[in-house]
Amino acid sequence: MRTRLLGGVAALIVAIIGAVLLITYVNSADQRAYAGTETQEVYVVQKPIPAGTAGTAISDSVAKKPMPKGMVPSDAVADLSSLSGKVTSVNLEVGEQLIAGRFADPSTLHAPGRVDVPAGMQEVTVRLPIERVVGGALSAGDLVGVALSFPKEDATPAQTRLSYNKVLVTGLQVSSGATAQNNATAPAQNGGGGVGSASQNASNGEYLVTLARPAADAVRIVYAAEFGKVYLTKQSSASQNGDGGILDRTKVFQ
Repeated sequence: MRTRLLGGVAALIVAIIGAVLLITYVNSADQRAYAGTETQEVYVVQKPIPAGTAGTAISDSVAKKPMPKGMVPSDAVADLSSLSGKVTSVNLEVGEQLIAGRFADPSTLHAPGRVDVPAGMQEVTVRLPIERVVGGALSAGDLVGVALSFPKEDATPAQTRLSYNKVLVTGLQVSSGATAQNNATAPAQNGGGGVGSASQNASNGEYLVTLARPAADAVRIVYAAEFGKVYLTKQSSASQNGDGGILDRTKVFQ
């Protein structure tokens, strides 16, 4: 019994020693492979790192490895602290070197067809047919006027007003949710002009337009979209603000 116990302990010790030797052998593989070659320590990705990961949160996913100097990019990351305030701009895969060009200020990263929302503003999306979005000649970042129009109700006549000026478009999509292409600059397809291109771009002629407005204005736009109509006019920073008040039939020809 004692002999078997001693034999088991000896076998365990041999196994531990073998494991240590194997780990040491594997860890020294890079040094043996680069023997006689001038090397440089660089950070190499050990676990997949998704796009948008903070530079300060990747230390557990990378490790320093020796690489031949000729294989080290000029913008290889030498100090992880240099990534503070930045995020990965793309997915980082296992085995690739950590380079500064794959990190960016998070404020510069946007989904396609999107721009930043100004501080204090909220975003509201309305579904509009092509004739109410300047024929589709809009892009994220454009400025628009927002006209709200309501039909006659009881004693109240039909009314329209250009309620908001220089409203920022933060996103523009076709009805499927795909980013819309500005029909004013899109190349003609199948020999057709802008109208043909718009038809292919918006399929059923509807756009999802996301606007940045204060909360109170966003609610008014939602109300108009529910119970009236919303039209957009394309503006620029130099456009004159529309402030003609509420327009009804009695004022159209004045």
